[in-house]
Amino acid sequence: MSGIILHQYDSSPFSEKVRVCLGIKGLEWQACDQPVIMPKPDLTPLTGGYRRIPVLQIGADIYCDSALIVREIDRRFPEISLFSTGNRGMANVTELWADRTLFQSAVMAIFGTLGENVDPAFIKDREALSGQPFNVQAMKALVPFAITQIKAQAALLAEQLANGQPFLEGEKPGLADAAAYYNFWFIRTFCPGLVDRFDDLPQLDAWYDRVKAIGHGKRSETSAADALTVAKASTPAATSILPSDSALGGKKVAVAAADYGRDPIIGILAGSTHTSLTIEREDASLGTIKVHVPRLGYSLASV
Repeated sequence: MSGIILHQYDSSPFSEKVRVCLGIKGLEWQACDQPVIMPKPDLTPLTGGYRRIPVLQIGADIYCDSALIVREIDRRFPEISLFSTGNRGMANVTELWADRTLFQSAVMAIFGTLGENVDPAFIKDREALSGQPFNVQAMKALVPFAITQIKAQAALLAEQLANGQPFLEGEKPGLADAAAYYNFWFIRTFCPGLVDRFDDLPQLDAWYDRVKAIGHGKRSETSAADALTVAKASTPAATSILPSDSALGGKKVAVAAADYGRDPIIGILAGSTHTSLTIEREDASLGTIKVHVPRLGYSLASV
């Protein structure tokens, strides 16, 4: 089995979610740092145009979106589960809440606080990514509201910890903890002093410190050139298609995120599960690549 390569950058909040999951599992992995903004000339040949970070590479199999990445890591390396209770419901709901509701509050608080210090190139890139204005002045006016929302959401987590359990689902950390943690990490890392601690929620701060102490597993570095060499030398894993998707099986399709970063991935529908879609692509330099995206939040259409 090829090793884990995580295409990321250190300030990426969604990469932090994945890094904590790698830490929970104690896995060895390689970080391949990618640019924060476009262009990303060493990433898009792997993904077929998808530009969001993080991206997981295992050989010639490319996994897009942190929601799919953490589940693929859990599938391939099941010895320490990200779902320690065996019940995935709470982790799934916590992740959806963190990736949407809490993340939007965090973005508003961070970039509203940074204000005029935000790089104009970053603003331009994020406007292209989202398809709408990235208005830091409007965010600046909403910082007090964002902080109240973050504190209220922290209180919800504190309720889950009120019985004294160390982690959100009990004695062992899991995906729920990684997902809930990364937005607070995001704020505390880039806006020190904004919501560094919650004096009236000591169980929340103690939980944060426990998750932070987990670390990121056994990280090493690799170059983008080496990651591309790995893909070129590898053969993607076999995949199959659900009967319900058979009408599009083997045909040219486009998949794209439905919220932001809608750059389509075009290729042959080569696999599907109830939670993922697999597109097979032929790259002139790399050969056959399979790109995997979540089903939830992604569109699928024939081309």
